[in-house]
Amino acid sequence: MMKQYVFEVIEEAAKQRSRDDKVKVLKSNETWALKDIIRGSMDSKVEWNLPEGSPPYQASAAHNHPTNLLRENSKFKYFVKGGPGDKMPKYKREQIFIGMLEGVHPEDAKLVVSMINKKKLTGITRPVVEEAFPGLLKD
Repeated sequence: MMKQYVFEVIEEAAKQRSRDDKVKVLKSNETWALKDIIRGSMDSKVEWNLPEGSPPYQASAAHNHPTNLLRENSKFKYFVKGGPGDKMPKYKREQIFIGMLEGVHPEDAKLVVSMINKKKLTGITRPVVEEAFPGLLKD
């Protein structure tokens, strides 16, 4: 079975009525990409080394994108303050970021941009995340 896109998992969890159902959806679709997006959005200890707002990028077609967040999330380490990206020139770090946004599904790209801007994930609360993935949020 093909893994769902991260945005699909978050949308599906948000649609659930009960906390237990939300937790079940998150747990059954657990990937590092999903956990990275959740932690990057919710954990105040995760600081991004990118400018706020939406970067200028050309979203790929929903039906024809070259890669996905399940592969690309390993690049997040370059965008976190204190990570290996601190040693990179700013333009190089931003170039990698835009390349990632242009390569993944457009809805996942929007999710990454909202994560960088610390926007709340609709329909997913901190208690739900703490139950689904204990110890994920460090703050």
